[in-house]
Parts: sequence; C-alpha cells; structure tokens
Amino acid sequence: MGKFCEVCHKGVTSGNNVSHSNRKTRRTWAPNTQRVHVIVNGVPKRMFVCTRCLRSGKVQRAV
Repeated sequence: MGKFCEVCHKGVTSGNNVSHSNRKTRRTWAPNTQRVHVIVNGVPKRMFVCTRCLRSGKVQRAV
C-alpha cells in the first residue's frame, strides 16, 4: 500500500500509542490508499489514491 495519496497529498502522520498504564511509544498512521486506474488528462494511469478522494469523486476511474 502506498504511503501517500497522489491526488490530495495526504501522507503518514505520527503520534503515540498510549497504554492503559499511560506509557507512550511512537507509532504512525498511514492513509487508506488504493492502487487504481484513473484518467489523467485523457490518459489512463495507475495511481495510489486515498479512499476519501475516490468516494468524493476527485478522480475519474478508468474502466
């Protein structure tokens, strides 16, 4: 899975895992990206696109 969306440039964010005893360790959150065929400038192309961009219609999928 890709680490960032090629449409909205949403990327990995970081933060802490916090246990029940309040100990903190570093962790990352990656966006839910899918490798899909999309149409860019009339040409089909494979890109990593986050599911938010797919759902909101920011890209047109190639059939």
